[in-house]
Amino acid sequence: MTGARPPRWPSALAVGTLVSGIAGNVASNLLSTLADTLLGPASIVVAVVGAVASVVAEVHRRRAERQPTAEPTDIVAPPATGAPTLPYPVAFTGRAGQVDALVAALRDEHAVAVVGRRAVGTSSCAVQAANLCRTEFPDGQFYVDLRRGGRPRSPREVLTALARILGTTPPASGRADDLDEAADELRGHLDGRRILLVLDNVDHAAQVRPLLPPAARTCRLLLAGGPGLADLDGLVAHWIAEPDGADAVALFATAGGVAPAARPHRPDPRTDPAVGDIVELCGRQPRTVRALGYRTAQHGWRYADVRDALRRAVDTPPHQRVPASPAARLVTQRDTAYHALSAGARRLYRLMSLSPVPLDRPALAALAGRRPGRVATLLDELATAAVVRGAPGDRYEIRPLLAPYARLHLRDAEPAGRRVAAQARLTRHLARRAERHVTNLQVTASLLDRERSLPLDEDPYGWFDLHQDLLLAVVKVPAGAAETLPRRVRRWWFRLAVALCGWLAHANRTAEWAEVCRIVLATPTASDRPEIAGWAHNELGVLRRRQHDPQGAATALTLAVAERGRRGTAQARLNLGLALLDLGQLDEAVEHLELSRRHRSGADRSGHALTDLGLGAARLARGELETAHHHLVRAANTFRTLGDARGYAAALTNLVLVHAGLGEHLDAAQAWRAALREYESVADPGTRATALLNAGATLLSSAPGKAREAYRMLAESRRLRDGRRPAAGLGRTLLYLGDAAAALGDHAEARRHWADAAAVCEEVGDAAGQAAADARLVDDERSPADPPLRTER
Repeated sequence: MTGARPPRWPSALAVGTLVSGIAGNVASNLLSTLADTLLGPASIVVAVVGAVASVVAEVHRRRAERQPTAEPTDIVAPPATGAPTLPYPVAFTGRAGQVDALVAALRDEHAVAVVGRRAVGTSSCAVQAANLCRTEFPDGQFYVDLRRGGRPRSPREVLTALARILGTTPPASGRADDLDEAADELRGHLDGRRILLVLDNVDHAAQVRPLLPPAARTCRLLLAGGPGLADLDGLVAHWIAEPDGADAVALFATAGGVAPAARPHRPDPRTDPAVGDIVELCGRQPRTVRALGYRTAQHGWRYADVRDALRRAVDTPPHQRVPASPAARLVTQRDTAYHALSAGARRLYRLMSLSPVPLDRPALAALAGRRPGRVATLLDELATAAVVRGAPGDRYEIRPLLAPYARLHLRDAEPAGRRVAAQARLTRHLARRAERHVTNLQVTASLLDRERSLPLDEDPYGWFDLHQDLLLAVVKVPAGAAETLPRRVRRWWFRLAVALCGWLAHANRTAEWAEVCRIVLATPTASDRPEIAGWAHNELGVLRRRQHDPQGAATALTLAVAERGRRGTAQARLNLGLALLDLGQLDEAVEHLELSRRHRSGADRSGHALTDLGLGAARLARGELETAHHHLVRAANTFRTLGDARGYAAALTNLVLVHAGLGEHLDAAQAWRAALREYESVADPGTRATALLNAGATLLSSAPGKAREAYRMLAESRRLRDGRRPAAGLGRTLLYLGDAAAALGDHAEARRHWADAAAVCEEVGDAAGQAAADARLVDDERSPADPPLRTER
């Protein structure tokens, strides 16, 4: 900009630099003159080192004041002398029955193994049992840790360590014959002596295989390690799992009592219910429980606050962020079994916690974004570590006790973006498979309608039955969220909900269908996306209409019409028009059906056929027979072209009523025969019952001489409706059964059917049907002046 004053800061910076340089030079000269005249170079070095040492000492002193003692998380304390003698467990608590069983086994067996997953307490149990029976081994009790510096020792290193302890010759090399020679000499040295050898942290069976079987008679071998030891011959394995709730709470309380900062006025952790929740969220892992108990007492944390912090990290949906808490961070840091896994296994373990139900291998591959072969290798590692377990259908899940622990690791190690990406991969995989299987269901129905074989590689019914819990769980993920789903998850989540409702509707599982719709409506995603809420309301409307609740269906569909976009409005208006037609609001029904046809694209032939079918039924109900005939013929032709036998049969069923109303009895007879032929290939008892009802009523009105045939059709219609929820169709069927019986001269049976018809129509709210049945009961025969009743469409 012209005319502006130049900034002053460069000049000020230059002046400041000049002044500071001059001052520094003057101070340096003064100090150097002083050092030359008074101290000398050596004195200067001593003074500088002393000053640095004093600063370091002060820092360490203040740290020691803040944390006066080391955190007592070691399960086994090494001997004070450093010799390989038997150590003592640190503050051993609980597991009395398991320790007694080990002591009894050592009296009878030469080799005993304490087997369990890592960090579950095998070392402390083995050492405690060895200490309880140490007097029975006067010739010595020796302890060797087979995991040096976190690295498993080799078989040669194990035999070398034992040889140094017992004074035998170590193996010359790691070859099998040298190992066997050293082991034989070791057995000979131990034979006849009452010695107890405790080998702790056995990671691999190969580390101790040369020692088995052990020396006979008096020597005893006690091992502590992973599940792989159970497969070794020559020893008795005792499996131990995590401590029970009471023992875990006792561990928490004992560790807290060790802390010097423990306050006497604090509540007893053994009686506080929050402590029980804490140890369960920690998976009852001894090391973690002890560390958290100590830290809680040291810092004076409230038990309820620790529990709430852990529960927030576990229960909050994965796509939401939760502030990190010291308690949750401590829990994840102390999980030594988790840190012993490979990086890939740890990641798969974390990501598996995104699903509360078992996953099959393709789903796990999608979740982790890895090849199925790699996932199989990682699953083997997790199963060996007793972290995951198998489930029916070649599926896998995290052990329930460790599931909250895995969620804590997920929250700690996986950033929000990677959690969302994994959730999106799993949801996309399930949505695509569900859509494919829903399509297979439709293909299956079409093929069965035509009595053709089923050329499908996988059974869609079996897939949905096996994965229904998983699909429902993934759809429920955002139900407790405070914010909408991320965009890359939302799309696939909605497609999965649509496919799931398609299967539930096909299987007529109305309760789960309604539950999915309510879950979708309860999510913030539905509040932010009106088209999603409109879809859910439309599904609820269809469901309530199927349940013979037209008023509830009309209410839900009205909301669907208001919330759905242009593409979804056509279907919502079609369903609303049919619901209004059920309520007898014919003008409003026709209006919505016409709007539905207007909103549909020209390529949507199936949608246009459905709309024409609805318009034909509405025009028929209004008495506009010619217009109804036009719509129904067009619908029947389209359905036949598309190969939709169900829709074609429904259009023919309504055409029967139109021809009968126009007096075209021959055309009506041809239409109902064609409809019945179609329904013979459609596995739908309800619609077939409707076709039989209309055919029987048409025969009674158009051909009185065929009352016997009409009676058979109506009786078959009633049989198909037996065992189902009473509806208007059952009342009309009973009404016309009475008419057929009266035409055949059986007035007693006719009165019985009319009485049943009146009761059913009263129950379902069909006032017209009830009035007609009552009138027939009064007259005892049908009056020619009675206007014909409208039957079902």
